[in-house]
Amino acid sequence: MNIDAFALATEDTRRLTSTSTSTRRTAPPYEQIKRYVLERVENGTWKPGDAIPSETVLVKEFGVARMTVSRALRELTTERVLTRVQGSGTFVAPRDYESTVLEIRNIADEIAARGHRHTARVLALDTSGDEAALVALGLTQGPAFHSRIVHYEAGEAIQYEDRYVNPELFPLYLQQDFTRETPNHYMVRLAPIQRAEFRIYARKPDAYVRHHLDIEIGEPCLMVERRTWVGEVVATSVQLWHAASRFHLAGKV
Repeated sequence: MNIDAFALATEDTRRLTSTSTSTRRTAPPYEQIKRYVLERVENGTWKPGDAIPSETVLVKEFGVARMTVSRALRELTTERVLTRVQGSGTFVAPRDYESTVLEIRNIADEIAARGHRHTARVLALDTSGDEAALVALGLTQGPAFHSRIVHYEAGEAIQYEDRYVNPELFPLYLQQDFTRETPNHYMVRLAPIQRAEFRIYARKPDAYVRHHLDIEIGEPCLMVERRTWVGEVVATSVQLWHAASRFHLAGKV
């Protein structure tokens, strides 16, 4: 958002906080902040991808506690009006958010929809200077964050996930417990996906992948290679391996 737009937004906030006592009584402070943000988005003052004023600025302008502002922005993020990127700020979400995200489903949700229990085993959660991974993420220097996770459905291994993550977008990635929340869910919760590319291969896995998927020598795998973007920045590059005997792709046109 440019300086003129930010100045206009600040002035609008002052006018909003000067509303009558009766109006303030009819709407809690966090709702007033939500209405203010929604109005700016709907009238085009703030466009998709624009940064909105920081929590600190909104706290000062509205004269409320930080938790009040946090609640307003958190609810707008849940409602897909805003996108919050840790370490970067809060942005107006892209208008096509729902259709793009729905194409990349969280494996835990898929398993739950089938009435089964999802569990995960974290094999590695560390940094990597792998040159191919850095190129895929568009990083000029490393390291990248790296995780290897096996996903289970009702106790049976159905997916081996080998993921590289951009630390600029997700600085706390290595501190997460991915036995409780999948990487996909964690990253989409913080920064919804705006673009993705896929490649699908039939491949024979190496001994390491074969061992963790618990499959016989010679059994092929379906391997999905995927990159996703937040804005113009590559967020993650991941390979998803599935035993051919336990997995298939399906869709509707």
